[in-house]
Amino acid sequence: MLVFHPENIELGTNVYVGHNAILKGYHKNTMRIGDETWIGQQAFLHGAGGIDIGARVGIGPGVRIITSFHAEAGRGTPILSSPIELAPVVIEDDCDLGVGAVVLPGVRIGKGAQIGAGAVVTENVPAYCVAVGVPAKVVRERPP
Repeated sequence: MLVFHPENIELGTNVYVGHNAILKGYHKNTMRIGDETWIGQQAFLHGAGGIDIGARVGIGPGVRIITSFHAEAGRGTPILSSPIELAPVVIEDDCDLGVGAVVLPGVRIGKGAQIGAGAVVTENVPAYCVAVGVPAKVVRERPP
């Protein structure tokens, strides 16, 4: 595991972080990871915009959680020279993110939601829903 800016990362109790995972804190904002959360190998959590992960969350191997992006500054400005914008990601308690899923800046995943393997989450996902695909779309609610 690699950890950057550990002073801005808060881990709950009984958190597992797999081999070669990267917790990339940032000089501002906080990455919070709740109790009993499991983070698979080779996951990449980029905390520049802030990440708040609840308790008992499963984050599969190779998942990417991103909290920054380059704003569009027009054709006259190279994309890499465009301003960087930050937007937090919130993953509520009891969620599961499948292998290789990508969560983009500004997204909230509601309590108990399940994200399919390889999905790219570009919009909020309501509580207890299952979202799959690229871009991820809600396909059903989980049973009570």
